[in-house]
Amino acid sequence: MKVLKDKVVAITGAGSGIGKATALLLAAQGCHLSLSDIDEAAVLAVAQSCRQAGVRVGATRLDVADRDAVYAWADAVAKEHGQIHVIINNAGVALGATVEDMSYEDFEWLMNINFWGVVYGTKAFLPHLKTAGEGHVVNISSVFGLIGVPTQSAYNAAKFAVKGFTESLREELAIEGAPIGVTCVHPGGIKTNIAANARMTQSSGFTGPGAKREMEKAFMTTPEAAAETIVRAIRRNQRRLLIGPDARVIDLISRLLPVHYQDILVLGGRMRRRSLLKKT
Repeated sequence: MKVLKDKVVAITGAGSGIGKATALLLAAQGCHLSLSDIDEAAVLAVAQSCRQAGVRVGATRLDVADRDAVYAWADAVAKEHGQIHVIINNAGVALGATVEDMSYEDFEWLMNINFWGVVYGTKAFLPHLKTAGEGHVVNISSVFGLIGVPTQSAYNAAKFAVKGFTESLREELAIEGAPIGVTCVHPGGIKTNIAANARMTQSSGFTGPGAKREMEKAFMTTPEAAAETIVRAIRRNQRRLLIGPDARVIDLISRLLPVHYQDILVLGGRMRRRSLLKKT
């Protein structure tokens, strides 16, 4: 989809971070938008900023884990704008806990948003994209959809699942000959509030004062830079998108050391554990 001006784009998790930055960039490029987020006040503020570009913008509170609500939103967007060309399934949450320590409630909470939210958004909007005659699906996975990481089993499970789901979707649409592009996005550390809003148990090692801020120091890429690469990927119909230098390094390590990268993470985990024990 080389021409984005006057196209209609729906974005989940648009109240902050990558979703917000992408909405503002697309508005500046002449796209009409429908934005959603669990934080109603935040998404309404983003929508107001986008309208300054002179485009049509709708905004609503949405829990992407609610399948009926996602389908109702997709139908409402189609009714409001007449057609839909792009869906960006961006909403996501984080959870830090070992497998043993993690509750089923927290595991299901994350999977319902990070995986099922992507599935619902894709399936709800896909018929509308086909009706429009051309379209694009953007699903946000993660570098944690490329490698497994200690205390991130739930996040890994969701993001690996998004990767497989998205790649399969692209293949199916290509076989069908449908004019729908599909991009799976693997961001590295992005300077968003996902860490600040994450659920962390004691076993994660990030529950003390300032622990989440320590985690955020590793985030290398701004949401604005991430948005630019996502929009470029839509224009180029890019299948797979790595965002940030850390994402490219992690991808390379996963290819060169598909098994032994785990030894490196185990060593780092043991060193961090000893450090934490000394502090206590």
